[in-house]
Amino acid sequence: MGDKLEKIIAAYEELEKKMMDPAIASDPKEYARIAKEHASQAELVAKAREYLQALDDIEAAKEMLHEAADAEEKEMLQEDISENEQKLPGLEDEIKIMLIPGDPNDEKDTIVEIRAGVGGDEAAIFAGDLFAMYERFAQSRKWKIEVLSSSPSDAGGFKTIEFKVMGDKVYSVMKYESGVHRVQRIPKTESQGRIQTSTATVAVLPEAEDIDIEIKDEDLRIDTYCASGPGGQGVNTTYSAVRITHLPTNTVVQSQDQRSQIQNRAVCMEMLRARLYQMELEKQQEEQGAERLSQIGHGNRSEKIRTYNQPQDRVTDHRIGFNSTYTGVLLGDKLGEVIEALAAQDRADKLAQAV
Repeated sequence: MGDKLEKIIAAYEELEKKMMDPAIASDPKEYARIAKEHASQAELVAKAREYLQALDDIEAAKEMLHEAADAEEKEMLQEDISENEQKLPGLEDEIKIMLIPGDPNDEKDTIVEIRAGVGGDEAAIFAGDLFAMYERFAQSRKWKIEVLSSSPSDAGGFKTIEFKVMGDKVYSVMKYESGVHRVQRIPKTESQGRIQTSTATVAVLPEAEDIDIEIKDEDLRIDTYCASGPGGQGVNTTYSAVRITHLPTNTVVQSQDQRSQIQNRAVCMEMLRARLYQMELEKQQEEQGAERLSQIGHGNRSEKIRTYNQPQDRVTDHRIGFNSTYTGVLLGDKLGEVIEALAAQDRADKLAQAV
């Protein structure tokens, strides 16, 4: 491993030299590309240097040990050797994980869709609770959320809501939320105190740029209509709402929450690119068949991934059997702990496959 790490460090140092080259510094696009690559390698290089330094320290201590005559000095050197040798396996595991090619979408912003499932009004209220949970989570990570489209429910919450999450490595974190979420609790409208089970689906789509997916104008049917508010009450007498149908895949997106038809159309195209890009990713994954990596974080929307149980104050993520509290996750600030547990299992699975 030592030779490979030395080559990685040399390549990193070469990037540093290029960033100081006046010719590259005067080309903003090329400089940005090199700076991004340099930044992406920083953590790996730091671990590589730490690993190689530990090896050097072991060798130096062993040489000094042969020459040492004092018993106390020998004991100190032996402790140094033992301490550095104990560090190596952990560093190796971390480096192996870093050397595994990452998901090319991890750096992207995401479009998230929450859709009320089984449970009527309570399912819509639960969808609203999930949205509020993600809002708090995004705020804690200094991410920005922009609502793209929503269909509020008369009872509260949303029948559907789609929003964009923007920030540092958003998709690498939010991808673990894709799937069916289930809640077990006593609805506010339940007079008998009976527990009801409701569901909502969450789809997390990496933002797709024009270069990711090609959409032909002739493949689109674009309809406009008057925007409306909750319960169908008209709030707009102009045809500002937009519905776009991608004819080859029969994929439909719509937006009415923006101020103008032009803005709603732009939002629709953004959502459509993300959905078509996700369809292409799923097609590639199916073609990989049995060689697909772990499905943690890439959960199918038909798969129940998590249950929120209010009476027992428990949240269980079924993919890894991780438990937390209802008040902590859905109503508080503990969602990050669940996602980190999923990410840790994902890293462990990739490490096992890489060995």
